[in-house]
Amino acid sequence: MSKFLTEFKEFAVKGNALDMAVGVIIGAAFGKIVSSIVDDIIMPPIGWLIGGVDFSNLKITLPAEQIVEGVATQPATINYGMFIQNVIDFLIVALCVFLLVKAINKLTKKKEQETPAAPPAPSAEEKLLTEIRDLMKNK
Repeated sequence: MSKFLTEFKEFAVKGNALDMAVGVIIGAAFGKIVSSIVDDIIMPPIGWLIGGVDFSNLKITLPAEQIVEGVATQPATINYGMFIQNVIDFLIVALCVFLLVKAINKLTKKKEQETPAAPPAPSAEEKLLTEIRDLMKNK
């Protein structure tokens, strides 16, 4: 059990695990921002363009209303409007992540291009010729 805890501690304290935790926290906050953009900015004009439809209220009500112990239960609904909003949320998040990764890749590629390549190691013939040259200089 001690070995397991030691391995877990090494994993949890590694930079990658901490970076991932920070990414999850920022991602959750970013998700709220995207949801607000979709719900409050993008969907109202789309609903207005197609005749004043509020996507969050689009649903299909199933006909089976039951009475349990004298109390009517709420009918079951299929909330396809919320599904449409969640799909749009996903597409916006995916687009933002794609653009972010693309920008990071472009910066990384520029850094790789800026770093000059190391000269190739001299071949055996070049080394031998260098030794001969040095010997001739010394004479």
